Amino acid sequence: MGGSALDAEALSAALLAMEEEFISDAAAALAAAVELEQQATALGDDGLVMRARLCRARMGVRIGEITEVARVIYDVQQWAAEHGERRLEARAYAAGATIHQYSGDAAKMLEHSVSAVELLDETATVFMQVWHRARLGDALAETGAMDAARLRYRQAEEIARKTQQWELLGILFNNWASYEHECGDLVRAREVIGRMIANADAHGLALDPPTLHTVGEVQTANGEYAAAEQTMLTCITRYEAGFVEHVGDLAYYQLTLAQARRGLGDLVRAQESLDACRELGAELGLHALLVQVHKEQADLHAARGDNAAAFAELKVFFAAREGLRSREREAQAQARQAMFETTEAREQAERFREQARRDPLTGLHNRRYADEELLTLITQDPELTLAIADIDHFKRINDQLSHDTGDQVLIQVAHLLNIGLTAAVPHGFVARLGGEEFLLALPATPLTTATTILDDIRQAIGGHDWHDITGGLPVTVSIGAATADETSPPNQTATLAAADRNLYAAKRDGRNRVIAGTQSENPV
Repeated sequence: MGGSALDAEALSAALLAMEEEFISDAAAALAAAVELEQQATALGDDGLVMRARLCRARMGVRIGEITEVARVIYDVQQWAAEHGERRLEARAYAAGATIHQYSGDAAKMLEHSVSAVELLDETATVFMQVWHRARLGDALAETGAMDAARLRYRQAEEIARKTQQWELLGILFNNWASYEHECGDLVRAREVIGRMIANADAHGLALDPPTLHTVGEVQTANGEYAAAEQTMLTCITRYEAGFVEHVGDLAYYQLTLAQARRGLGDLVRAQESLDACRELGAELGLHALLVQVHKEQADLHAARGDNAAAFAELKVFFAAREGLRSREREAQAQARQAMFETTEAREQAERFREQARRDPLTGLHNRRYADEELLTLITQDPELTLAIADIDHFKRINDQLSHDTGDQVLIQVAHLLNIGLTAAVPHGFVARLGGEEFLLALPATPLTTATTILDDIRQAIGGHDWHDITGGLPVTVSIGAATADETSPPNQTATLAAADRNLYAAKRDGRNRVIAGTQSENPV
């Protein structure tokens, strides 16, 4: 990008390319994502910032920074959900699935993959329609549910064909064949490989080294050693020509080439390939690969008829494999702990947020919550009715009895208000405004209907048995109500002011009554 600033449209296009291209150089893409995030921040566009942040996190996963980026992915996921950005939320779930795959948690990978697909709608790109279903297939395969995985792969394949996403289709086939190979269904793996090659031939696509490696692995497993050798030689040639996705890939290619050559009986060249594999694996610290090297070396010794050397190498293999499993369990535990801490931190933040929106005495929502909710309700619901309820002669209760008794009255009145409103208007809410005043919000409730509901609540409070709390001193409430459409345009402050005026009219007219508009309900 050369450091040049992009406008919002160009920046969005650059992000889309990063979101929907399979990038071989993750380190360079990570640096580009950081620059895009800086430019989005300078523009002040939160949506672009979050997209860039997710791109940065995805590239971070690619270079092994799993625990470091987990929090970023979940933060983006939460922001997208709160702002109704379904496409970004779906991408964040897909990224989360990848993290869980790396951490060895197949169940969580599946859970996130399902969410990524469920969020697909008309805003989803063609890439997402194909790739998220393909990744759901991968997640199902990881859990051993290959029949269900094949169904998702076929769905993704159908969409890819209809939309002529030929490169994406090739990558889908590669993953599919790899999982068929892993689960031991070599016939199906070979069939998917055939379709992948046919797709590449039909549309002039050159198979990249990772894809050729899958082909070579399947050919070797099927005993097609000569074909596998040629495939792996082509794979290595293309790798050396400049296609480098992961630095350690070449070592794995050499291992498969060694296996193919052993199958051909070319034990000398098989050993040469294995030696090259071992050297590169040791240099790069590829512990999982080096475990496989021990197994292949044992098989090579056995092919030469040196059973003692083969047995000795097998013992090394088993010990190395157990050590690897221990390291993997530790790494996965660390990754899971990081993700747990991320989830826990998010949930704790949500708990703190909820606590900040609750009245500690009554447990009702407070004024902060009411202000947040009314910002939307007041403009979207012309039939919204707001009411303010005030406990009559509350000072007398505090003075004659005690402040503790006053608190008990507040708690019980709050309970009765909440019970009464929830029964009549389940999607409404009650909030304590402060002192002995409460707000009742009745969405989609015309004033006439609301007045009846409010008067029923008033009567329930007045008719409650207060003896155990006040010793027989009565407790009643006065209520003033108003609708949002009384002001034009609908205005929160004006509507609450109208309800407050009606509340004082109820107090003035004798208390223990509801006044809404010009209508006054007489006390029972």
